Amino acid sequence: MAAIAQGLGQPFMPWQQLVADVANEILPNGLPAFREVIISVPRQSGKTTLTLSQSVERCTMRDKAQHVAYTAQTGSDARKKLLNDQVPILESSPLWKSVRRVARANDNAGIVFKNGSRVDVLASNVSAGHGRVLDLGHVDEAFDDIDDRREQAMLPAMITKPDAQLWIVSTQGTDASVYLNRKIELGRAAALEGRTTGICYIEYGIPEDEDIHDPRTWWLGMPALGHTQTIEAISHAKQTMTEGEFRRAFGNQRTRSNDRVIPEVTWRVACRDDVAPAGRLAFAVDVSPDRDWASIGAAGSGVVELVDHRGGVGWVADRLVELTSKHGGVVALEQRSPAGALVPGLRAAGVEVVEMSSADVTQACGSFYDDIADGRVKVRVGAHFAALDAAASAVVKQPVADAWRWARRGLDPITPLVAVTLAAAANRDTPEAFFVY
Repeated sequence: MAAIAQGLGQPFMPWQQLVADVANEILPNGLPAFREVIISVPRQSGKTTLTLSQSVERCTMRDKAQHVAYTAQTGSDARKKLLNDQVPILESSPLWKSVRRVARANDNAGIVFKNGSRVDVLASNVSAGHGRVLDLGHVDEAFDDIDDRREQAMLPAMITKPDAQLWIVSTQGTDASVYLNRKIELGRAAALEGRTTGICYIEYGIPEDEDIHDPRTWWLGMPALGHTQTIEAISHAKQTMTEGEFRRAFGNQRTRSNDRVIPEVTWRVACRDDVAPAGRLAFAVDVSPDRDWASIGAAGSGVVELVDHRGGVGWVADRLVELTSKHGGVVALEQRSPAGALVPGLRAAGVEVVEMSSADVTQACGSFYDDIADGRVKVRVGAHFAALDAAASAVVKQPVADAWRWARRGLDPITPLVAVTLAAAANRDTPEAFFVY
């Protein structure tokens, strides 16, 4: 792999050479010692060179054509990283002669080699790897993942390949980085147990009990320092970044996430006690995955309100029948969510139900975010507002291909926010009539 990096004009730093030597160890039977490689290093340490070198080595140095998958936070991020960062390095090197073509289409980006090998960009969803057989998979920038959908997309596609490898390379994230945090704990445990097969784990970072403000400690965990990074550049970054972000980006330390998806200032401006849904109303219901919470939202004339939020599900149908009988309007819900089980009973009771697809819900989340940010939607501070406020604080973005939808960070229910989001979507194009909720 070092020869590949040299050929790319990107000679390895010592830490990259260590990773290449250890992660690519071969057993006596000729198979890789490690099927999974987890690397955690600070930002701008040379992850791109390492990842590209591994991909090119696979594609050019094997007897049979290899299929490599590259993923990042979203399919769009992966495409930009491959085409804007990795391809130019390859184009300017002698190894470019091994490439047949570069595919640049939004839904089919990749590098095709003359020997039949290829590096393809995969979207960040569970079904992205269906129908494929993979020899090498890259999960880049895993700190942004709140679930293991990227891994789920690739592992089944590798199952028939005895020499396949999954590489997970990332800087540390926050307490919301569910997937990466689990992988790091798994990797640390493997290292402490002294495993020499299965999982390879290599981590560089400044120990949390060291003084991160002292430049002398930076040499402990910044492997690119003295090579592609300087003390002066790191010092400048420290002066301009918050301490938490500096710790995460350059100390490679996990930090706590205090960032809300909907900024608190924006949310507070939208929340008022002198507004109410009016006109022709739309209601929506959402049920948590374990069915221990359910929420009903209402929307009308640019105002949303959480009208009910309780434990369990048994109360929901009767409450929706009561609301629609009194105020009219439709009831929206996600077809394939736990709330979908309510549809037959609601329709039997004469309620008009709008079943939203997963794509509809994804679009609704983005539209609601934009409407709150631009002041087009107000939020009524009503009897159940505390639950809605907590949900808005706890929610995170779950990537869906090149978009996203609401997802929960921990155990806090986000059904209140989902309910008002779907209600707003269902009400968005309905005609208005004077009505005070």
